[in-house]
Amino acid sequence: MTDSPADATPVADLSYEAARDELVETVHRLEAGGTSLEESLALWERGEALAQRCQEWLDGARTRLDEVIAARTAE
Repeated sequence: MTDSPADATPVADLSYEAARDELVETVHRLEAGGTSLEESLALWERGEALAQRCQEWLDGARTRLDEVIAARTAE
């Protein structure tokens, strides 16, 4: 992860794997402490956005799987 959430890649541009990996790193940084309140809040906000992005990817995957299953049962 970059040193500052402000200069990181936009969350909407991240793949599932990239968002997940950055989320893990963000959680580690928050748990380790040693950051200012401002940086901690920025990390937390970024982490929330990353978690939402991961959920979007997972929801999309579930939708695709449901469509494939529905198409197969319609045959």
